[in-house]
Amino acid sequence: MARRWPWVVAATVAALDRATKHLIETRVAEWEAIPVIEGFFRIVHTRNTGVAFSLFAEQGSGEQGWVLTALTSALTVLVAVLLWNSSRSLREHWTLPAAFSLIFAGAAGNLYDRLAFGSVTDFLDFYAGLHHWPAFNVADSAITCGAMLLLANAWFSRKGRAGGV
Repeated sequence: MARRWPWVVAATVAALDRATKHLIETRVAEWEAIPVIEGFFRIVHTRNTGVAFSLFAEQGSGEQGWVLTALTSALTVLVAVLLWNSSRSLREHWTLPAAFSLIFAGAAGNLYDRLAFGSVTDFLDFYAGLHHWPAFNVADSAITCGAMLLLANAWFSRKGRAGGV
C-alpha cells in the first residue's frame, strides 16, 4: 500500500473535482452567482476554454483549442510518469509523490472536461469589491497546491544540502 497512496490521493482528488463540477453543471445555471460570503466569495457557474484561472481563454476555441488540448494531454502524461517514478522510490520524502499526485489529479480532471465538453467548468469566485480573481475549480486548486509542494521541496532540499534546515 505504501507505493499506492499517491495514486489513491490522485483518484480521490480527481473524483472530488468531477463530483463538484457535476453538481454545479446540474444545479447552477451558467453565469448564475450564489453568494456565500457577501463581498468576498460566491459560487458562479462559468465555462473556461483556456487553462487554469482562465489563462489563454481567448485561444481556447477552434484550432488553437486543439493545440491547448494536445499540450495539456502531453503534460498530463508527463506528470503521470513523474508520479509513477516518485511513487516507486518512496524514501523518507513524501512531498514529491504528494505534489505529483495533486498536479496529476488536477490536470487529468481538467483534461477530461476539455475532451468531453470542450471547456472546463469553473465555479469558485473570490473577489473584493470589483476586483475578482479568475474563477477556478478543485482541479486548479490541486495543481496550485501540488506546485507549491514542489517549490517547498526544492527550497528545503537546497537548504538542507547547504547546511541550513
